[in-house]
Amino acid sequence: MSASESLVTVRTAKYMEAQIIKGRLESEGIPVLLSYESAGLIYGLTIDGLGQVKIMVPRDLAEEAKEILKTSGEADNRDADCELQNGERRDEF
Repeated sequence: MSASESLVTVRTAKYMEAQIIKGRLESEGIPVLLSYESAGLIYGLTIDGLGQVKIMVPRDLAEEAKEILKTSGEADNRDADCELQNGERRDEF
């Protein structure tokens, strides 16, 4: 992924689940960036966003990533919308 690519969050998950999802998407050729607070990982906290991992993909592959997660049983309706890297929110891909 180049630094200029716009990324969107397709899902949030706990760290280990995020690693599995990352592997699944990468096996389909979709590059993935995991974004998380290190304090949540170090201390094992899952309070108020700590311990939550954002699974981010390039915007142009977001729909494909969502479909892969849906068909593999890893989709989650908690995160039906995407969050852009700069903090803006979208209601659809």
